[in-house]
Amino acid sequence: MSWPKQALGEIFEVARGGSPRPISEYVTNSADGLNWIMIGDTQEGSKYIESTAKKIKPEGLKKSRWVNSGDFLLTNSMSFGRPYILRTSGCIHDGWLVLSPKSDQVFRDFFYYLLGSTALKAEFKKRAAGAVVKNLNTKLVQSVKVPLPPLTEQKRIAKILDAADALRAKRRESLAQLDALLQSTFLEMFGDPVANTKGWEISELADVLTKLTDGTHHSPGIVEEGVPYITAKHVKSNGIRFFDNPWYVSEKSHREIYSRCNPEKGDVVYIKDGATTGLAAVNRFDFPFSMLSSLALLKLDKTKIHEQYLCAWLNSPRTKAKLIESMGGAAIKRLTLAKIKKFRIPIPDIELQTRFSDIVESVEAIREKQNKHMCQLDDLFSVIQQKAFQGQL
Repeated sequence: MSWPKQALGEIFEVARGGSPRPISEYVTNSADGLNWIMIGDTQEGSKYIESTAKKIKPEGLKKSRWVNSGDFLLTNSMSFGRPYILRTSGCIHDGWLVLSPKSDQVFRDFFYYLLGSTALKAEFKKRAAGAVVKNLNTKLVQSVKVPLPPLTEQKRIAKILDAADALRAKRRESLAQLDALLQSTFLEMFGDPVANTKGWEISELADVLTKLTDGTHHSPGIVEEGVPYITAKHVKSNGIRFFDNPWYVSEKSHREIYSRCNPEKGDVVYIKDGATTGLAAVNRFDFPFSMLSSLALLKLDKTKIHEQYLCAWLNSPRTKAKLIESMGGAAIKRLTLAKIKKFRIPIPDIELQTRFSDIVESVEAIREKQNKHMCQLDDLFSVIQQKAFQGQL
């Protein structure tokens, strides 16, 4: 079965967000602030954006765009992101495109899967080919044609895809449980990371590091192939997820500008600027990469501290809560290298840290197997999606 195709511009009103600048002058904690919808408000694996971490002053609306519950948001970037369905309202910056249904013949769950499908992302990428910066724009999105089945068929297909997606959700839940296991193990072995309930010796972080630096402060020229370029979006609590959304800089840029931070396997990468400030990950890559200035690179004195212990300490909710509290009421959360050096951290016996690292490695081995299963489920889901949108289900 095949269905007539219509351009997305015939099905949706497509518009781009806008950013009042400088944004730091518009962010507010006031009760009359308007929701400011950012990438950081998305939850991994969720189709919805339900709340926002920040608000902007009402006068910022004149330089932004208002979006409503039920609209779709699509990231406008070099690596085209997945869509999200809004369950809140607010303002969006120019990194988002909003798609608002023109009629009641649009079943949102169906279009969530269609807009996020491999085929549609490939079409977006093909149409953006040749541009210096491969961003989505309204005309590009409006021109893409998609199958438009009847509403009853949209609902039937969405129900099938929901069931298939539920299998992936269970796997993601299993992965999340591994994170919870490591957090509870950390607390059992080392005690409260802030109160230092087990009375470990306290050191400034600088005393257990051999080097602390950050990434480039220059705007990078992103290329299709080159040296991997790591930004805050790649850093997750369970590691650096570069290949989910890879960015690259040229070999020349890496040599001349970006290589000063010389990341190596076993270093800790730490977000010091932005919505996810305070998140750390161990570098498990054997290859060199460049970093943005929002990231700090921590090289450790391995006779005093293990990377797994340091990473777990930095990522513990208690440590991050204290860190945010120390920033006061600042609208934009930032850390400097000087502040990071002064972090006061409990230093347990190195033997105990080694035992914890062994546990982490065992859990990571389980995680790797589960990630492989997750990839298999993703491949299966893609096949089901393809058949669904071709009318073969």
